[in-house]
Amino acid sequence: MSLIEIVISNEALGSLLIEELDVVGDVFKKHLHSSDDDVNDLCTHIERYRGKMLRPTLVILSSLAATGSYSRENLDDRHRVLAAVVEMIHMATLVHDDILDESDVRRGGATVNTLYGNDVAVMLGDYLISKSFHLCSTLGDPSINMALGEVTNTLCEGEVIQLQNKNDLDMKQDVYLDIVGRKTGSLIGACCRLGAVLGGGDDEHCEALRLFGIEMGIAFQIIDDVLDLMGKTEVTGKSVGRDLDLGKLTLPLIKLRDGLNSRDRDEFDRIVKSRDRSELVEQLDSSGALDQTMESARKIVATAQSRLEILPAGPARELLLELSRGVLTRHS
Repeated sequence: MSLIEIVISNEALGSLLIEELDVVGDVFKKHLHSSDDDVNDLCTHIERYRGKMLRPTLVILSSLAATGSYSRENLDDRHRVLAAVVEMIHMATLVHDDILDESDVRRGGATVNTLYGNDVAVMLGDYLISKSFHLCSTLGDPSINMALGEVTNTLCEGEVIQLQNKNDLDMKQDVYLDIVGRKTGSLIGACCRLGAVLGGGDDEHCEALRLFGIEMGIAFQIIDDVLDLMGKTEVTGKSVGRDLDLGKLTLPLIKLRDGLNSRDRDEFDRIVKSRDRSELVEQLDSSGALDQTMESARKIVATAQSRLEILPAGPARELLLELSRGVLTRHS
């Protein structure tokens, strides 16, 4: 079951969340609207990128979980604006990532860079970032702008660190985890914390949700990297094998490499340098590297789940737990 299917099927909160996400979508489209038809056409094209809507969902859920509420009366327009803001930031990163990864497919369709070129895609990503902070300013809370500004700085730092480590076959696991913590964990952590802040959660609950989000994001990215190696485009909905093609060492390969003797390590280096995904998949299948990778993700999810123990019991906390479990079983 996909993450969005988990949300939809939830008896206590599913209908509430779907209705809220519809409103978030309206806020998103209204604020991206431009007086220029070409810009509007591009924005219409990238609406496909709003697939899982995980980050807006976490804003709303964390707000409810921080106080144990499950009523729409505890939500207001600030939540919907913040949810639209974080989705704009996320989509900007997807547009830019597709350029850096030279990806052709996203959500089962052609990427912006494939259709219109890198120059247009760069400017569209910048437009999304600009619009996100313009919308965020309407909340009238400089602390939220500051928090999200710090997140976008962290996202960029993570990308720079990853680029600097391309083709480094000796890259350590802690460097990989730092990269994915910055690139994926930081924004999800901010979604959870800021949602809790808007919901009136106390400092302890807001911090617990921030850590939950960071760790859930790291586990999400680990699974994403497994799917990039082992998945198929028709299932994942996006280009696969791009990390290997671009010389990015991800956790499955780090686990595989660390279990090799010196002779097998030479062969591993040869295969990676030749970008031979089929040979690597064979090695991953015959080794324990994938199991070790999944075990690492499971441990991170377990730690994330433990963060929620201090929150008030209720449907929102339970759905957060269910979503964290769903991270480990997703196929797209």
